[in-house]
Parts: sequence; C-alpha cells; structure tokens
Amino acid sequence: MDFSLAQSTVTNSAADTLIIPLSAAKKLNDSAQALDENCAGLLSKLLKSGDLSSKLGDSRLLLTLPNLKALRVICIGMGDAPLSERDFIKFANAAASALKNSAAAKAEIFCSDIQLAARDSAWALQQFSQILADSEYRFTECKSKPEAAPKSPKVIFNAPKNAANQGALNVGKAIAEAMAFAKTLGNLPGNVATPSFLADQAKSLAKQHSLSIKVLDEDKMAELGMGSFLSVSAGSMEPAKLICLQYKGGDKKDAPHMLVGKGITFDTGGISLKPGADMDQMKFDMCGAASVLGTLQAVAQLKLPINLVAIIAAAENMPSGHATKPGDIVTAMNGTTIEILNTDAEGRLVLCDALTYGIKTYKPATVVDIATLTGACMMALGSVNSGLFTEDEELAAELLNAGLQSQDRVWRLPLEDDYQDSLDSNFADIANIGSRLAGATTAACFLSRFTKGQRWAHLDIAGTSWNTAGKQKGSNGRPVPLLVNYLLNKTAQ
Repeated sequence: MDFSLAQSTVTNSAADTLIIPLSAAKKLNDSAQALDENCAGLLSKLLKSGDLSSKLGDSRLLLTLPNLKALRVICIGMGDAPLSERDFIKFANAAASALKNSAAAKAEIFCSDIQLAARDSAWALQQFSQILADSEYRFTECKSKPEAAPKSPKVIFNAPKNAANQGALNVGKAIAEAMAFAKTLGNLPGNVATPSFLADQAKSLAKQHSLSIKVLDEDKMAELGMGSFLSVSAGSMEPAKLICLQYKGGDKKDAPHMLVGKGITFDTGGISLKPGADMDQMKFDMCGAASVLGTLQAVAQLKLPINLVAIIAAAENMPSGHATKPGDIVTAMNGTTIEILNTDAEGRLVLCDALTYGIKTYKPATVVDIATLTGACMMALGSVNSGLFTEDEELAAELLNAGLQSQDRVWRLPLEDDYQDSLDSNFADIANIGSRLAGATTAACFLSRFTKGQRWAHLDIAGTSWNTAGKQKGSNGRPVPLLVNYLLNKTAQ
C-alpha cells in the first residue's frame, strides 16, 4: 500500500474515493461541511433522517454524489471529539475495513479533521498507516489454490507535507511490514517453521540488510556448556539453533541494545505432555522469536541510528526415548544446575542459556527478552496486556510508555525476592518451576538468576501474541509495535 500527503479539498481531490470523518457535534467538521455545501445539504439531511450516523466506528458508502469528482464517499463516524487513543484506533480500523471492502483505487483520507485528546498528528498518521497496511495481511502460503490478492489502493492523507508527517507514515508502514513478517513465521506449521528454517530466514534477513549473523549449532552449544538449552531439543529430530544477528546503525563505541526471543517452533510439552485439545496452537510458541526478527527488519528498514543485537533461541520440544525426563538435572552455561520438574516449562531453559551467552558475548546496554512463557500470565492479563517484569525502574517506564504510544500495551507484574524461594530444589541449585501460584512471576524469577547486574526486562506474551479462535485465529504480530516504538524512543534519547 502506497501512502502520500496532500492538502486537497473535497471538490478538487484527485482521488476516486474520499474518506470523511463525521463528528457527533452539532456543527459539521470542515471536510464534512464542505461536502455538505457542495451537495446541497445532503449530508445534513441524511444525518437528520438517521440514514447516516456519526457514532464512533459507523461507516456508510455514498455513491455518485452531485458536483463531485470522486466516484464514492465513505463517511466514518468519529463520535465525540477529541478522541482518546483507543477511540482513534477504533475509528482507523473502521476506515481500514470500509476501504478494504470498497473498489477504491486511490483514496484520500481527510484526517486533518480528526481531533485527538492527548496525541499529535504525527502519532495519528503513524497509527493510521500501520493499521491500513496491516489490514491487507493475508496468510496464503499453505493454500493449494490461494485467491488472488485484491489490488492495493493508493492512500493520500490530507495533512501537511513535512518531514515529521512523512516520517510517521514511513514508521507505520515499516511496523506493519514487520508485523506481517512475524505473523507469517508464527502461522507457518511446525513441520515447516523448524529451528533450521528460522536460521535460514535470519540469514535471508541478514543478507537483505547487510547484517552480521552467527548461528550456533548443537555441537557448539555443547562445547559452550549450554546443557539447559540442549535439554529441550534432546527429544527432537530437529537440531536446535542459537541465532545471533547484529545491526550496527549507531556509534561504534555505543553498547548495543539486545532483544532475545523464545523460538520453540513446536511445543508438545515433552515428557510432561500437554493435553491434545488446542495443541495445534503450540506452533505459536515461537512468536517471541518472530517478533524479534520482525522488529529487527523494521529497525534496518528505517535505518535507525542504534546498535541492536537480536538473539533467537530456537528448538523443538518433543517426547522420545532421548527426551529429558522430569527429575533430570542439567547444567546451564553459567554453571547453575537445574532440576527439571516439568519438561513443559522449557522456554526458560532455552532463554537462560541464550541470555547468558548474549550478555557475555555482546555486553549490551539493555536486554529485553520476549517469550510466550506462561499460561499463568495469560490467565492474569488475558489478551489485552503483555506481562512486564523488571527491577529496572527506568527500563520499566520506557516499555510502559512505548506500550501506550503504540497501543501494544504491557502491565507490570511483581518480581520480588520473596518469590525466589519457590524455585528452591533439594537436589540442584534451582528447579525449573515453582509452586502452582504466581507462575508468571516465578518464571521471571528463574530468568532473573541469569541476568544479575544487567539492565534487563522480560515480556511474557503468552496471551497477546496470537488470536485463539474463529476467522481471526492466528499470529497477530504483537509485540512488534511495542518493540519498534521502544527502540525509536531510544534513538530520540
């Protein structure tokens, strides 16, 4: 989808489709008023009769209006202005849906009439372009006869042509494309999206954007002492991979920021086998890895002035005669011995070695790991907020702010020493699970043992990274918007 900026009027616009916001105020906003006057009061009559609604998110297609070059007008209800972030997202999604269902080849959105309560026009343009571009996503890679994709319309935003507005459009589009990349990786089945496949995707990304890449195989991981990581892939025919990518857009002397993604390409639970119902959704257990790759793509595409390391801990968790058993004890890269009480708590086992390796090798300024880690976080926060765990107040504030800015929100959960006792083991330094209570926090406590002295945060995206049912079932690309906005704000600092 191509985006541009212009400041036309409703009568001289070169677009075949006009998207007009309708305010619930008694007086029509500027573009609606101009359209109403040009069409002999038609909008006012339709609003009065109830055939047209200004209720937030309501849309109506009007064809062949008199004295107008455009073939069609799509009116979108704005409700009561000014709009909150949430209401603006609803408005933009309604516009995207109406545009998608029209035959528009070129549409002009009169967004200059949209009043926001707490954000500026650049924020609105970034969100709008992201939502419009994201609305075109279709997963057809596994269809034998996929339907042809509809022709993408050109979209003109009726707003001033300046660097801030153009930059906002570029960022929104880059985030949508990064989300599409992450969605496709998540939606591919486990027999396609293996650890080796993720490594190949990372290599393609590195080649496209001139990134440095290193892929550690199981022999190298064994040499480095990553017994925790390798205990997860022990039961699988698919070899594990530790994938490390570097983007060097900042000053050479600046320490990089690091993202670490859980990439369990399929999770049966291992010997601690999951119930059969909905186990197909465990192909999404690599959405943390997918979001890291998508974020890296956006950062490289936007050429952000920042240094970034992306690490993917990729493995498949399967039961077999070689699989790790409950009660087994393994040794992590940093020498910590771990009693495996449940083989379905495998994400923390690959992440702890990935974190140790990444911190030791790249000496990052900050570390954020992203993982579909616990059902407990899903039960606590549902599908609205991702769970945020950190003892670093500044890092917490940055991620919370980026969540609000992107509307890809997080909620901070406790990470207190009192929870650490739950991980005590009679037979090893630490157990891989705690008690039945506070499971999301005890999982984060486990990871905190491997990030001492490091500025680190953990994002649990188990409830937010995919939709579970119906026509919307599939990966949704979260938390790519959060991560990109977090890194954008780092560059502004």
